[in-house]
Amino acid sequence: MTTLRLYNTLTRQKEDFAPLDPDNVRLYVCGPTVYDYAHIGNARPVIVFDVLYRLLRHVYGADHVTYVRNITDIDDKINARAAEVAAAKNVSVEAARAEITAATAKQYLDDVTALGCLPPTHTPRATEYVKQMVAMIGKLVADGHAYPAEGHVLFDVSSKPDYGKLARRSLDEMLAGARVEVAPYKKNPMDFVLWKPSDDLTPGWESPWGRGRPGWHIECSAMGEALLGETFDIHGGGIDLMFPHHENEIAQSESAHHDHQLAKVWMHNGFLQVEGEKMSKSLGNFVTINELLKDWRGDVVRFNMLKTHYRQPIDWTSQGLVESFNTLANWFRTFSLSSEMSQPIADSVLEALSDDLNTPKMIAELHVLYRDGKHELLASTLKALGFSGDIEDPKIAVGSEGAIAIEQQIAARTAARKAKNFAESDRIRDELLAKGIVLKDGPNGTTWEVKR
Repeated sequence: MTTLRLYNTLTRQKEDFAPLDPDNVRLYVCGPTVYDYAHIGNARPVIVFDVLYRLLRHVYGADHVTYVRNITDIDDKINARAAEVAAAKNVSVEAARAEITAATAKQYLDDVTALGCLPPTHTPRATEYVKQMVAMIGKLVADGHAYPAEGHVLFDVSSKPDYGKLARRSLDEMLAGARVEVAPYKKNPMDFVLWKPSDDLTPGWESPWGRGRPGWHIECSAMGEALLGETFDIHGGGIDLMFPHHENEIAQSESAHHDHQLAKVWMHNGFLQVEGEKMSKSLGNFVTINELLKDWRGDVVRFNMLKTHYRQPIDWTSQGLVESFNTLANWFRTFSLSSEMSQPIADSVLEALSDDLNTPKMIAELHVLYRDGKHELLASTLKALGFSGDIEDPKIAVGSEGAIAIEQQIAARTAARKAKNFAESDRIRDELLAKGIVLKDGPNGTTWEVKR
């Protein structure tokens, strides 16, 4: 098989991938903060790294890959939402926090399952690893990499000479471009919080520095260490997490582990925008995964997401979704997928994915399989890549009988055109259009698509 090559953000180059232990290939991906429904930008890393997970399982064996995708259920955004709910329902903030995070995490897991993503080996929640976080913070303090101040514990960035190596920026450059909390107890403006105090109304845990809660960055470091060890193979996430989150993970983990490398390979997916604009609630183009799945099946969303290479920005458009639907609809009218089928992956698809998850090339190869009539291999490849074969929307799905009827009407229209009965030809075209079927005349005949 072609050697797997991955682009490493840390080195800024594509490298041959060689796992630390081929019997236990280890992957960590930052998951959601569960205070609200995840948006479609959050769907991108889930789908991208699910494809990587499937590829690693194919290469090294399903039992030889450990995939961790965390859930952040300790966060000040969660606490703020919990305070609102607590006041409205007259319950404690902690009870409200538990209710919000449980419901939101369940919805997230249901949504990403609908996108065709396999469950990770482990889905740790931050609240389950506070003890490990406290222990790691204590080690950083003992070794001179962190200091307590006014109920807080902060990481001293000056203690890590190579701080900034992932972002490739100096301390001055990072300070100029970052939004940092100005606090009198900080030795350096870039020092970041490992532990912060909690008042009586804020969820908190006991620690050597008083009752409080962990900072965001230490959560992933502690969960990664507990489930994957001090050094693992791949750490993934969105490009927006590279700085400061991933930079700070590296700093605190490597400082706690005697400079042992946190991850050999760092992978980051690009930004997502909607119809050419940044997604935001103020622009009215903020779309959650859950909302999207009410209009489109998971296969369509998954396929549409993979048409753009993961490292490139993606412009999420309605037209793109229509095109993805029509591609899959044409394929699944010809063949179907079943849970019983074996799942060999076409060599051409494996070659594309082995080149830094080149999914645009992968999709081009899928089209070639369809064109060449290799439908059984195409079906098994799609199944192995996480597709279910279920894209029907009850409002517009035509089914096999409907497809036959459409083809019969197209044949009748073709005959009318040959007879120069253009009124009848136009009548058939307009009748189909009213049903949401768009005809396209070309040199090789007439094709049709479902319009949304």
